Amino acid sequence: QVQLVESGGGSVQAGSSLRLSCAASGYTDSDYYMGWFRQAPGKEREGVACIRDDGSTIYADSVKGRFTISQDNAKNTLYLQMNSLKAEDTAMYYCSAGTSCWQIVVLSRPNYRGQGTQVTVSS
Repeated sequence: QVQLVESGGGSVQAGSSLRLSCAASGYTDSDYYMGWFRQAPGKEREGVACIRDDGSTIYADSVKGRFTISQDNAKNTLYLQMNSLKAEDTAMYYCSAGTSCWQIVVLSRPNYRGQGTQVTVSS
């Protein structure tokens, strides 16, 4: 059973940075691609970023140049470094595992997701 546990969310001012972490277990590295999606109150899910097993990455246009996804395979941990945060980045952020980055970033319908961590950015 895949388990994903996020941490690192919080309340910050616009222009600040946060790093989200996701501890993953219950799968082998080659089973799934890992990524993040987010959902703000009253809005649809939005894919944020995905990292493939070769290390290549995909980002939503809204976060390109500001967010960086990475993973530490030795620690089975996924990260999302978020810089230059904006009020519109406010959302619940979910760590996710899927069989393709399309599934995570475009569809925001991964096979597995964590419980989420809240990010609130005030302007």
